[in-house]
Amino acid sequence: MTTHASIETNIPGPKASELLERRHQIVPNAVSYGIPTFAAKADGAKVTDVDGNTFIDFAGAIGTINVGHCHPTVTKALHDQVDQYIHTGFNVMMYEPYIELAEKLAALAPGSHDKKVLLQNSGAEAVENAVKVARKYTGRQAVVTFENAFHGRTLMTMSMTSKVKPYKFGFGPFAPEVYKAPFPYPYRKPREMTEEAYTNFMIEEFKKFLLTEVAPETIAAVVMEPVQGEGGFIVPEQRFVQAVKALCEEHGILFVADEIQTGFGRTGKYFAIDHYDVTPDLITVSKSLGAGTPISGVIGRSEIMDAAGAGELGGTYSGNPLGCRAALAAIEVIENEGLNDRALHIGEVVKDRFNRLSEDLDCIGEVRGLGAMVAVEIVEDRETKAPDKPLTQKIIAEAQHAGLLVLGAGLYGNVIRFLMPLVITDEELDEGLSILEKAMKNCYTPQHA
Repeated sequence: MTTHASIETNIPGPKASELLERRHQIVPNAVSYGIPTFAAKADGAKVTDVDGNTFIDFAGAIGTINVGHCHPTVTKALHDQVDQYIHTGFNVMMYEPYIELAEKLAALAPGSHDKKVLLQNSGAEAVENAVKVARKYTGRQAVVTFENAFHGRTLMTMSMTSKVKPYKFGFGPFAPEVYKAPFPYPYRKPREMTEEAYTNFMIEEFKKFLLTEVAPETIAAVVMEPVQGEGGFIVPEQRFVQAVKALCEEHGILFVADEIQTGFGRTGKYFAIDHYDVTPDLITVSKSLGAGTPISGVIGRSEIMDAAGAGELGGTYSGNPLGCRAALAAIEVIENEGLNDRALHIGEVVKDRFNRLSEDLDCIGEVRGLGAMVAVEIVEDRETKAPDKPLTQKIIAEAQHAGLLVLGAGLYGNVIRFLMPLVITDEELDEGLSILEKAMKNCYTPQHA
């Protein structure tokens, strides 16, 4: 049987060790890294490092590579664009790829209303601009996000993010008029509560939040990840999302879906919010939109997007032609290769594998997800549900050194998340899951053995 992961040296190997030393001399320690080696080549769902070690990729550059590394459709689009022009600045001389991508995103986004699209560079920049647009349109200042949320590392998006360490600690003061609402975490609901009762409770908690924390008539926008990413791939119940949207409509608040990690096939649809039968007023997009190139956007109702005046939105590199062409190619790949359906299949395979493994390993607290956005929560035991961050880190490290790129997540740092390219083959997927399964079995010692 062909093996796809191949580890030929220690990690880091000799070439990576030399680069790592140079990295420590010149790059701030605050710029973290998942595995101590350096890429030399990537293709599909595999990455080869400078020492010739090949890894199966379950991280996808933190969810940016849904269509795979160096997909030929994407690389051809980039080469063709480079031969024409690299950048003219859309605010100086416009170019067709920006218009073409905006039209495509408006057509794909939920809702039959007229839409307009603003293109930017990064996910955080998209969220910042969604806030600007919402404030301009409503004339209000307050912004509501949720517990466990992650929206970025800039001042505004850091303020909107929930986790203190490592994202906010020591970086204050933060942007004003940002409020955190309670968000469902079904795995950690009170034991005596049914799922229905818990959802009812969380809806009432959100209503109470609007009485105790911030007045609805001062809120410009509620910003929600349809599945919380960095927070641990937490999937809210449909009724909760619909209830929040209904309250937004009641009080004239804009509902913003942050689809930066959840979009473009990851959950089995172009936009995860489509699973909830909710139409947002604004949607932020990035990551896998650009297939690895820096691009982001805000998609919104035309009347909302037009509230700002000339020159009030934009940026030097916003909607760069290379990013636009890569994004158009990525969408073409998703359509032509049926990657939304592929994501549903991958998700079922991953969940089935770890649900079966949980029968033997009490450290697997929960396997959850939507489409191929799947996570495993690691605990000391299923009775206490106590988060086990050290075990999670140990499992990830062992898996990486065996040839699997994989990431952690979660408020407690005890979640293993899966963001493999959706073009991964069944054989690569199975081998990667086997590597992780073996790492779990090797690292876990039952509490009451």
